[in-house]
Amino acid sequence: MTNNTFSANLGYACGFYPSIAYVCRRIGINRQQFNKYLAGTVRPSRYNMRRISDFFGVTEAELLSEPTGFTELFSLRRIPKPAHQDDIVVPSYQRLSRLSAPLDRYCGSYFRYFYSFSNPGYVMRSFARLERKDEAYLWKNIERELNPDTGTAEIAKYEGVALFLGERINIMEYETLLASSITQMILYPSYQAGIDYLLGLQTGGPIKRGRMPAASRVVLQYLGENVDTRRALRECGLMCPEAVAPRIAGLLDNRVSADSWVFEVEQQ
Repeated sequence: MTNNTFSANLGYACGFYPSIAYVCRRIGINRQQFNKYLAGTVRPSRYNMRRISDFFGVTEAELLSEPTGFTELFSLRRIPKPAHQDDIVVPSYQRLSRLSAPLDRYCGSYFRYFYSFSNPGYVMRSFARLERKDEAYLWKNIERELNPDTGTAEIAKYEGVALFLGERINIMEYETLLASSITQMILYPSYQAGIDYLLGLQTGGPIKRGRMPAASRVVLQYLGENVDTRRALRECGLMCPEAVAPRIAGLLDNRVSADSWVFEVEQQ
């Protein structure tokens, strides 16, 4: 296939996103280099082709197929599931919700700490909030990452639900723009009079570095009910481990002992 075939398919796929710059940031490819792919003057390396394919959820062969077939395939994959799927999904969630213990004492704002899946060696501090709406507990999380090239902050927003089952707090969230990144957290509840930290484990995967599943420790630092959201967001972003409070940094240690077969997090 010609570079023009690939560039046409790439341009069509990019049209489903806010901008070319957004796609470049998410994939982690230089904008100038990406423009050459769109123009058909350069073909991506095998490594970059895999990153592009992973991001759009297609195979390399599909990206190189005839544009007519690709546009049909790509459009079909983005069609929402039929409404009748709710007949299965909603009752299942409602049953779990009825079995869930109340989470009212955990409602409020948090700083969330974990080692970034997309930026090895750095800790991400994000701003999250748990709220009750009717009988459901809704979760929102905002990640703020400073772009060193432009000096501007890139924002990623997540939404989800929380359940208190089996003496564990379970939170599942998804990235709202792409709806292709899902993270699950399992946290120990707090047995103290006041809440300071919630410790647990989260699973997910990087947005910028392929599709490899990952797991890490996660710490939620309780901030309270009434918080200056703008000020809290300004304090969020990627941090060197040395800049994290010593107690939190110790709780984030992801090392697995030599005699362990699975990654476990002990209650502190």
